[in-house]
Amino acid sequence: MTEKADYEELKSQLHSHNYRYHVLDEPLISDSEFDKLLNQLKTMEAEHSDWVSPDSPSQRAGAQPLDKFDKVQHPAPILSLANAFGAEDTLAWFERIKKLDERVASAKFIVEPKIDGLSVILHYRDGLFVKGASRGNGEVGEDITVNLRTIGAIPLRIPIQKSPSTGLRPPSYLVIRGEVFIEIKDFDILNKKLEEAGAKTYLNPRNTAAGSLRQLDPSLTASRPLTLLLYQIVHSEGGQVPSSQWEVLEYLKALGFPVTDVARRFDELESAITYTQSFQTKRDELAYETDGIVIKIDDLELAADLGIVGKDPRGAIAYKFPSREVTTKLEDIRINVGRTGVVTPYAVLEPVQIGGVIVERATLHNFDFIAEKDIRINDRVLVKRAGEVIPYVIGPLKDARSGDEKPYQLPKTCPACKQPLEHFDGEVAWYCVNAACPEQLVRNVEHFVSRGAMDIVGLGIKIVEQLVAEGIVKDVADLFTLKKEQLLGLEGFAEKKADNLLVSIQQANSQSLNRLLSALGIRGVGQVMAFDLTRHYPNLQALSTATVEDLQEIEGVGPNIAEAIVEWFARPANKNILAKLKSSGVWPIATTTAEDQSVGSLSGLTFVVTGTLEYFSRDEIKEFIQSNGGKLIGSVSKKTSYLVLGKNPGSKLDKARQTGVKVLNEEELRNLAA
Repeated sequence: MTEKADYEELKSQLHSHNYRYHVLDEPLISDSEFDKLLNQLKTMEAEHSDWVSPDSPSQRAGAQPLDKFDKVQHPAPILSLANAFGAEDTLAWFERIKKLDERVASAKFIVEPKIDGLSVILHYRDGLFVKGASRGNGEVGEDITVNLRTIGAIPLRIPIQKSPSTGLRPPSYLVIRGEVFIEIKDFDILNKKLEEAGAKTYLNPRNTAAGSLRQLDPSLTASRPLTLLLYQIVHSEGGQVPSSQWEVLEYLKALGFPVTDVARRFDELESAITYTQSFQTKRDELAYETDGIVIKIDDLELAADLGIVGKDPRGAIAYKFPSREVTTKLEDIRINVGRTGVVTPYAVLEPVQIGGVIVERATLHNFDFIAEKDIRINDRVLVKRAGEVIPYVIGPLKDARSGDEKPYQLPKTCPACKQPLEHFDGEVAWYCVNAACPEQLVRNVEHFVSRGAMDIVGLGIKIVEQLVAEGIVKDVADLFTLKKEQLLGLEGFAEKKADNLLVSIQQANSQSLNRLLSALGIRGVGQVMAFDLTRHYPNLQALSTATVEDLQEIEGVGPNIAEAIVEWFARPANKNILAKLKSSGVWPIATTTAEDQSVGSLSGLTFVVTGTLEYFSRDEIKEFIQSNGGKLIGSVSKKTSYLVLGKNPGSKLDKARQTGVKVLNEEELRNLAA
C-alpha cells in the first residue's frame, strides 16, 4: 500500500470513529486512541500539504447531523480545540501565537475544566429560550430543542434581566454554548436502577448524556439526570456583551446561568499551567468527568484576531490529562483466592498504557458482573484507571466483535487446591472454604498477625511469605511453635531479630478470646461479631459445638454467618489448627459473659470516638467500651450518649455540640466505667 493510500485509509478510519462517537454515541476506541490517530493524520498532512482536503478530519469539528432531526445553521462556527499533552506542548503553543501578535506576550489567561459531555448551543430571543442545537459538524447542528427543555438546569427564560456586576442587560438575541453532562454520582445511581430493572446499563457518563439528548422521545431525555454548564457567548444582537472571557463567565453567572466554579484568571501562562497541573491529582474531586483543562486567552478581541487553523481557534488550547479510559483486548479471565476464601475474577489484558502506567491486569468485580455485561474472552473492552484505584473493566464493545470471542464459564473448583467452590444464598461471592488452600495461607497468616487481630509486632508480609514458601508455617498455629534456628535460616534474620520476633509471638499468647476468634478469619466474623460471640461462648471448644440454630439466637447473627461458623469448625484442617493452638497454650477464656455485659457500668450507653487518643488505640477503646457493657457506633445523633474526644477532632465534635451530646475525655470515660 502506498503512503497516500495509507493516508486515505486513516482518513476513512477517523471518519468512521467520528460518526460512531458523535452520531451513534457508541465509540469503539477511547478519546486518547482517537487523538493518537488524528495526530498521525496531521503529521502526514504536514509533510504533504497538497493532500489536505476540506473533508479531512483535521479540518472539521464533530460529524454530520443525523437525518432524523431538523438542521440548525449556527450563527458562527462552533469550533473544537487543539490538544496539548503537557507543559511543553502548552508553552510551544504560546510561542507560536506570540509570533503572530505582540499583544499575546502580555495577555491574561483563563483556565476552565474540559467537561466530558455533549456540546449544545442555546438560543434566547427577548429573554426566552427558543431553540437548542447540538454542535453537529461545527456549522450545522441538530435541532434538539424539545429535549433540551426537559433539562432543569437550562433556564426557559433568562432569570435576571440585568447583570448586577456589569450593569449590562441581555441582548435581544443571545446564543450561548455549553456542555451537557451527567454527574458521576447520578450516573452510578442511574446504572444501579437500570441493573435492578434488568435493563441495559451504560459504559460511561459522556455517551449516556449524548444518547439521552439525541432521542426522538423527550420523555426518555427527561428521565435522565442531565445538567449543564455554560461558558461561551457565540453570538449576540441588540445589546452589549463583555469583551473578555472572565467577564463572560461572570456575566452569564450574574444573569442566572450555570457556570463552572473551577475557572481562574492568571496574569501569565506559567501560573495557569501550574493550576492546570494541580487538577491532574484533584480531578476526582470534581462532580463530573473531565479529560483536561482548557486554557484561553482572556481578551476575546485578541483571541478572535489570532484566527483559526483547520478547525481549531489559535486563542485556546486543551491541556489533556493522561487518559483514564482506554480500549484493549481481554486475553483471558482468571481468578484470585482471597484470605476469607472469596474467589474473584480478574482480566488479563493486552498491555495498554492508562494514565502513564502500563496495565496488564484489571478487576472484573465478580462473576455476576461478567454475566450481566456479557464479557467474553477475546472481547475488546473499555478499561478505566482513576487515581490510585485498581484498573477495572467497564464493559465490552460488542460492536467490535469478530466471532472469535468465547463466553466465560465459572470454574467449579478452586484453581489452587482443587476443592469445590461454594456459593451461599443471597450472596454474590463464591468461596473456597478449604482453610489449607495454599493461595489463602499467606493472606490468612498476614491477617492473623495484624494489629487488629493477634498484633504480632515484627511479622510483616515479607517474613510471612518466607515462612510459607519454606514450608515452616503450614497454618496459623505453626507460628507458636517456631524455633530460633528456623528463623535464622531465613534471609535477613540475625540473632536479635529472631529473638525479638519470638518475644512478640510469646506475648500474643495472652491476647483475648475475641481477638483470637477475629484473627482466625472465619467468614463474617470481624471484631464486633467476635466480641458478641465470646459473650455467649467462653472458649473455642464451646463455640465449636454450637449449631446454626444456637448461633442465630445471638443478635446480629444471621443464617449465612451462622452456617459459615459451623462449617469452619467442622472442617478437619481447622480442627487441627485448634488442637495445635491449645497444645501451644493459645487457648484464652472469655472474661465477659452476656449476663456480665447486660449489667456492666456502661450498659445501655452508646459512644462515638473522634480525634487521636492518647491512651487507647481504636481497637482497645472499642474493647474497653464493649467489655463494660457499652456500644461503640460510628456517627453522632441525638441518641448518642457520649462523644469520646481525642486530639485534632473532626466534624463529629461540631455535630455533638449541635445535638447536645455530652463530651468526655479518656480519663472521664475510665471514671464513668469504674
